[in-house]
Amino acid sequence: MSCNILLVDDHALIRAGVRALVSDIPGYRVVGEAADGEQLLEITLDLKPDIILLDISMKSSNGLDALERLHHALPDSKVLILSMHTEPQMIMRALEGGARGYLLKDATATEIEQALDALRNDERYLSPAIAHTVIDQALVSAQSSKTDTVENHNLTARQLEILRLIVRGKSTREIAGGLGLSVKTVEAHRSQIMKRLQIYDVAGLVLFCVRERIISLDD
Repeated sequence: MSCNILLVDDHALIRAGVRALVSDIPGYRVVGEAADGEQLLEITLDLKPDIILLDISMKSSNGLDALERLHHALPDSKVLILSMHTEPQMIMRALEGGARGYLLKDATATEIEQALDALRNDERYLSPAIAHTVIDQALVSAQSSKTDTVENHNLTARQLEILRLIVRGKSTREIAGGLGLSVKTVEAHRSQIMKRLQIYDVAGLVLFCVRERIISLDD
């Protein structure tokens, strides 16, 4: 069954280019296009697309404002931001506003497919080029506030330690070597962390850490 896509961008050439890329990806089809936020809401309620590729900067409206209204009007549609903006505040506002992913406009066809697959599987996606930006923003946001996450989120001290390393981008092997644990032990902890938090992708864990302020600059 095809996954229905709606494109939202005020540049017709951008929409045409993205449509061409999506048409080459098996299992996806573009069912509609919109040139601004107001048109987006009307079309979305009519078409009920599975995934919406949404630009942030549009001439007649702000994509972030449209995102907030869209999240309330049709929460089942997953939004993938497709933007040239890399500012931390812009990215965090989009993710906290309900976007399930953030993709840069210079993304390759392969990355677009990976992002769509992630959202289709109810996961989150961040362009690798901005992943560290989100993590850095998490550190800044948490600087002035620390939460006892071991108690509040039912994580052990070891799991909390591993979680912090995961969101910093460390691989399982790197975590195992740094903590003196076996790879299998780290994998087991990683699985338990995701199960307890009900978050099954790294991007989701990063956003969780931002929201709950469980990382500090001196960790």
